[in-house]
Amino acid sequence: MTDTAADMLLGVSGLSAGYLGEDVVHDIELTVGVGEAVAVIGSNGAGKSTMLKSICGLMSPSTGSVRFDGNEIAGTKAHMVVRAGVVYVPAERHLFPQMAVQENLFLGAYPSRPDAERLELVYDTFPRLKERARQHAGTLSGGEQQMLAVGRALMSSPKLLVLDEPTTGLSPILAQEAYAAMAELRKGGLTVLVAEQQVPLALELADRAYVLDHGRITLSGTSDELAADPAVRQAYLGI
Repeated sequence: MTDTAADMLLGVSGLSAGYLGEDVVHDIELTVGVGEAVAVIGSNGAGKSTMLKSICGLMSPSTGSVRFDGNEIAGTKAHMVVRAGVVYVPAERHLFPQMAVQENLFLGAYPSRPDAERLELVYDTFPRLKERARQHAGTLSGGEQQMLAVGRALMSSPKLLVLDEPTTGLSPILAQEAYAAMAELRKGGLTVLVAEQQVPLALELADRAYVLDHGRITLSGTSDELAADPAVRQAYLGI
């Protein structure tokens, strides 16, 4: 997948953002093509969440451009970014613990009415959610809660699914299961942008990747290129 203007879904240029007047990420340049999976890898504190929140409207960038599907969305309110087709799944998941699994899924479709066909797609992808449809979300295991967070995002039929550290709090086995589910979603044509510390899993899923270090993109390339890069292998793969 290339990232020419014709097939570029997301284009980030010169993006800087932070808190209390202090930028955490600086001059971010990033693209995601239609149907691609793109990973942003980096250690804890590198600025991955700040970057994603700035793209998704949860915070306003101090400078820079975010173009999605041909339109400028930098500084746009988060609910309008969702309506444009960008759906963000935070590391903290932010479920409604006292509500049933299916009720959480229905909220993902808001302000539209829940679509039965879309619900079945979510249940086909995550059969355990169907088994626990009437169970309170707060009683699910960590892995099941991650499934629910992704499933809720899918209910809005996103053009771009943005995942922030999807393996947070998961065991290695559950982390692998989460990425296996995302790989299945990709086969259906879903476009994905994921920020992750679990670098081997992210590179296996992604077509291309960027390395974010101390708030700046320091490397980019295909997943195979980065997996073979000595600096990446030493810093993130333990080789």
